[in-house]
Amino acid sequence: MAGLLPDVAGDLNVTESSAGQMVTVFTLCYALAAPFFATALAGRPAKVVLAVALAVFTLGNALTALAPALPVLLLARALAGIGAGVYSPMAAATAAGLAGPERRGRSLALVMGGMSIGTVVGVPIGVLLAEQVGWRGTLWLITGLGALALAGIAALLPRTEAAPPPPLRERARILTDGRVAGIAFVSLLGGVASLGLYTYLAPVLEDAAHLDQNVWALWAWGAGGVLGSLLVGPLVDRTKRPFTVVGAVLLLVVLAHLALPTAAPAAWALVVPLVVWGAAGWALQVPQQHQLIAAQPRHSAVAVSLNSSAVYLGSAIGSALGGMVLAAGLRPASLPYCTAALAALGLVLHLTVVRRFSRRTVDDGDETGVTTPAAAPRASAARR
Repeated sequence: MAGLLPDVAGDLNVTESSAGQMVTVFTLCYALAAPFFATALAGRPAKVVLAVALAVFTLGNALTALAPALPVLLLARALAGIGAGVYSPMAAATAAGLAGPERRGRSLALVMGGMSIGTVVGVPIGVLLAEQVGWRGTLWLITGLGALALAGIAALLPRTEAAPPPPLRERARILTDGRVAGIAFVSLLGGVASLGLYTYLAPVLEDAAHLDQNVWALWAWGAGGVLGSLLVGPLVDRTKRPFTVVGAVLLLVVLAHLALPTAAPAAWALVVPLVVWGAAGWALQVPQQHQLIAAQPRHSAVAVSLNSSAVYLGSAIGSALGGMVLAAGLRPASLPYCTAALAALGLVLHLTVVRRFSRRTVDDGDETGVTTPAAAPRASAARR
């Protein structure tokens, strides 16, 4: 929807900052739905949960295409966000479970690669299609693709045994575990910085480089996302150092955002920070999910859903704050400096708070762990 903001705003006679709140509503409902439904639906077959989630998501997109005014549009995006919030973490946990621990990074990268390819293809094509059939026509295409994906899940996904739902005390322990909370908070800051800025990429480029045609910039960002999400999984599997990979990725996000306003006037130079930003932003969640699954191997779906919730809560916060600061008069070209500072804060917390908690546990491939008697049974379970 980020690429369609100008069209939606013009059609509904609202400002772009107001139209941008449909991204806020979507991501906020995504964030709230993920942990709640992961707990409520725990124990049900993954195939059933994924199919229901896709059905809700598809219905939300259909209602978006029919929305006559902004309030209805926001309600429709909320419904779509709930469906996406249930689907994405369950997809990651299911893929990791089907692949096994030795190929966990590759399986998570495959799921994230599908999402990034959908973005790199979907956003620019959506913009081009909207020029021909309007933004509503684009949403009808998305609705049709959602129905096709639903049919694919029903026909192709094997039915697997569901893990028993964790008791309430165990769920609370997962949510209050210091290491899990630290990883999730870093993911939240990454979402604020990366996805929050992406929501307003069009006005940022228009202000910084006077570009009113930004489809090529969306392609560049998305192409980087595909590369990052597909390459990071094998990298994590090979190095067994997800902690180090997260630190490097966050540093790249900071550098790319700082370079964006300076490089914007020259199109050839702007491609570099866009590709790096897209690659790093999409790559971040694979090692994060890897660490969470290793930290909570028995309840990986709950842990991954918490991280997914944090990412999209960050996106909701980022798009909301971005709309507020732009409405308050900040130049859009200055927005990347703000998001770079938030990504830098995430890097600092990763290198301090997360490292401190990581030293108390042992997990698959985290070089910061130190074996302790209390951690040994969980490490053994993670290896199995």
